[in-house]
Amino acid sequence: MTRAEQEANFRSIYAGLNPQQQKAVDTIEGPVMVIAGPGTGKTQILSARIGKILLETDVLPENILCLTYTDAGVVAMRKRLQQFIGPDAYKVNIYTFHAFCNDIIQENLSLFEKNALDPISDLERIALFKELINAFPKNHPLKRYRGDVYYEINNLQNLFSTMKREGWSSQQIETAIDAYINDLPNRDEFVYKKKFRDKQAGDLKEDKINEEKERMEKLRAAVKEFDRFQEMMRKRNRYDFDDMINWVIRAFETNSSLLSRYQEQFQYILVDEYQDTSGTQNRLVELLISYWDAPNVFVVGDDDQSIYRFQGANVANMLSFAQQYQKDLLTVVLTQNYRSTQPILDASKTIIDKNEERLVKQMPGLNKELQSANTKINQLTHTPVLELYNNQHEEMMGITQRIEQLLQESIAPGKIAVIYKENKYGEELARYFRLKQIPFYSKRHVNILEQPLGRQLVLMLQFLAAEHDTPYGGDEMLFEILHFEWFHAKPIDIARLSVEVAAKQFSDQKTSLRELLYTKAQQPAKDLFSQAIDPALKQASNVLENLIAAVPNNTLQQVFELLIQQAGVLKYIMQHPEKHWLLRVLTGLFDFIKEETRRNPMLTLADLVGILELMEEEDLPLPLVQINGNDSGVNLLTAHGSKGLEFKYVFFAGCNAGAWEKKRKPGGGYRLPDTLLGTTVSSTQADAEELRRLFYVALTRAEQHLILSYSRFNMDGKEIEPSMFVAELQDQHGYAAETIILPADTLDTFRALQFMEQARPEISAAEEAFVAPLLDKFVMNVTALNNYLKCPLNFYFNNLVRVPSGKSEATEFGSAVHHALQKLFENMQQNNNVFADKAAFIEDFNWYMHRHRENFTKEQFDRRMEYGHEVLSNYYDTYINQWNKIVAVERSIRNVVVKGVPIKGKLDKLEFNGKQVNVVDYKTGDIDKAKNKLKPPHDKDPNGGDYWRQAVFYKLLVDNYQQKDWQVVSTEFDFIEPDKKKQYQKAKVVITPEDTTTVSEQI
Repeated sequence: MTRAEQEANFRSIYAGLNPQQQKAVDTIEGPVMVIAGPGTGKTQILSARIGKILLETDVLPENILCLTYTDAGVVAMRKRLQQFIGPDAYKVNIYTFHAFCNDIIQENLSLFEKNALDPISDLERIALFKELINAFPKNHPLKRYRGDVYYEINNLQNLFSTMKREGWSSQQIETAIDAYINDLPNRDEFVYKKKFRDKQAGDLKEDKINEEKERMEKLRAAVKEFDRFQEMMRKRNRYDFDDMINWVIRAFETNSSLLSRYQEQFQYILVDEYQDTSGTQNRLVELLISYWDAPNVFVVGDDDQSIYRFQGANVANMLSFAQQYQKDLLTVVLTQNYRSTQPILDASKTIIDKNEERLVKQMPGLNKELQSANTKINQLTHTPVLELYNNQHEEMMGITQRIEQLLQESIAPGKIAVIYKENKYGEELARYFRLKQIPFYSKRHVNILEQPLGRQLVLMLQFLAAEHDTPYGGDEMLFEILHFEWFHAKPIDIARLSVEVAAKQFSDQKTSLRELLYTKAQQPAKDLFSQAIDPALKQASNVLENLIAAVPNNTLQQVFELLIQQAGVLKYIMQHPEKHWLLRVLTGLFDFIKEETRRNPMLTLADLVGILELMEEEDLPLPLVQINGNDSGVNLLTAHGSKGLEFKYVFFAGCNAGAWEKKRKPGGGYRLPDTLLGTTVSSTQADAEELRRLFYVALTRAEQHLILSYSRFNMDGKEIEPSMFVAELQDQHGYAAETIILPADTLDTFRALQFMEQARPEISAAEEAFVAPLLDKFVMNVTALNNYLKCPLNFYFNNLVRVPSGKSEATEFGSAVHHALQKLFENMQQNNNVFADKAAFIEDFNWYMHRHRENFTKEQFDRRMEYGHEVLSNYYDTYINQWNKIVAVERSIRNVVVKGVPIKGKLDKLEFNGKQVNVVDYKTGDIDKAKNKLKPPHDKDPNGGDYWRQAVFYKLLVDNYQQKDWQVVSTEFDFIEPDKKKQYQKAKVVITPEDTTTVSEQI
């Protein structure tokens, strides 16, 4: 594109700008702040201003720096700029902040001396945090001994990342904590306003102050770990992206020649989405423009659309910028909206006006009221529509029907969007769209390791690693692996093998599934009347044996290649209807393996499996974006994902309070003091205002038609409230919600789909002959009964076929506790009813833990030993003088029949009062999580809780035990681990005749 063509093109586009936009574009010298509301042409003026600079100055494209918030923003900016200046758009420096800093570092490696560093992986970061937490002293406020001992990892990670992004030092936060604590008595919320019980007006709320102090001390303890964590990173030659910007800032602050070089290069600086810049990003911009009193800097943002900014401090940067350059600053407010009709803009204004942290409330004379300026639609007067459905499923049905009607009216699917708060709504809605064959477009972040193909490939790697480490060490995984579709084996043949292995375990011919499979694979049929092993299983055996042999003789990447080739994985994928998606999953996993081997060329298969297991343990995803359809389909979007987009029809769904302002936030995290944030609003108010901004963003995506919908009841039939934002629209504008009642046949159609999707797999008729003899020999215990009531298929595999499975850390720890208690009472009975001392009790626990150490990692073992000593010591002290000494322990009862069904059980302890029995069952774990399991049948759980059923089952077992004339009067669950108040709890279930009738019928 010649300069003349550029100029003609620019003039044409410039002529279409309104006076406000032209003013922003024309002012190319000095500081400019543009406050650009939704639909006001923000990207257009950014691009036009760059075009103006290039046409009217001698500046080269390379002398312009444009910083934006996301990679998508970079792409959008460059595409728009191409319309103005053609290929020169690729010469303009358009960066995200991180990419910009990376370039500076790479251009000055000798100065930064960071060439020996590698970016830390998520896995390494988790390992470092574990190391950090393991080193906490015994009295550390953040140290935990029970439950998730690494609970603080996410909290610490988020805190440290925030400190880096905002440029806060440990000392700075501690100073703010002290100031905050000292100021608590002066704050209204910590002082009684009027007499309350024994408190007088003006008295301090001591409990509330102490609670706040405790919260701040936890924050202080966390902050003090920041420098140590950074030192751990340094020693391992690692850094993260948050470090990069701080390196550049420090270099600019300490090396004036380096700063001057970049100031000379970038004579014009533009910053997009300025309201979302962090403290360090803002500091970087300040340094780049610090040479000039009136720098050529152009910032664009909208405080009302800040939905990513940390803790509501979105206004601070824009206010600071305005104050710093007040003398020379040109502030332009774009209020001409080219997207939406005026009724939609008026509804949106109603929502956002209620926020306090807004520029219009802090900058006198500022007016941000949006006016519809699109002449093609600004005469339209239809208002937003509110629709009330019976429940969320009917809401989805109704939206699906409405969109189906729009498509029949020739409305392009790409002009329609459904916006909702969370992804799970869209995933459910997509099922309805598939039923009606409505084309849709959605993106969602998935974890490769949770995808079926990803899980299967990882399990095969785990199997190979286990077999390479210990012969038959992977046997418990083999049953599942043989079911993988690429082996083409029949489930009935696999089940027969598993049953044969289980039968041999009780004879002198013990074997493993791998050994039995291999043996049968090598044997031909004995005669015409005998049957050799199925060819698919024979092939599977050969493949697995070859792969096991390949592990020590190939690189890790080669082993994975052999796996996907020899096992037939690639062939299976290429013949699959969803081969493109499966190939992406496969490629994503392979890329991960390549990256890990690059970082550590000596990485073994066992090392890789350890990494993958750590990822699962820490809920750390291997991310991949799954794209369904294309943007010519109906767009399914979260409110966050909708930012920057626009649609003729917007269905804003799920507008209930439970999804918005009353949605419970996940626990955890550290609340920062407002003395640090420099804001006048509390963190609670800041969260509420951010939510309001998010709702505002969703509303302002609509061009002509905005339909908000919500439900009257949840799926349990409980009445639920609309969001307060809906109520505000009704109150301000008089919108009346239309109650949508779907025809019965429509409901039936959709419900049939739901039934089919939720139906559980059934055991095929072909397997009935195989199952019958297993059932003939089967004896029911309470675990099997619970499994059956939850899922018959789970019962089939785990209790009938008995798939091998390993013991978990928690299960083995529980077994160690049971062993110690069993020995304590047995020794008491053998020692004239005198209990052994605490040391002997703990020693029995130690013996079992060491005897079964193979089921723990070193860290798990050390932690469980330390924790076990603590809880058992306190448990012993609590009950040593209370225990009933007339007991039977670890009593196995079998040969009992109830309602024609044989049952059996092993009871931890029976306490006797004559012939009356209190059955005691020891439980390790959190008592709070057990409360629902103790409940008898009720509406939400008609089968009753597992522990309640266990209690009744034991009564049936003992009462029907013909060898003893015992009668169970109660079952008591003895929780070995203390509750949150460090108290030990017992839960006694007194059983009624109705209870025994119910469980008898369940059996």
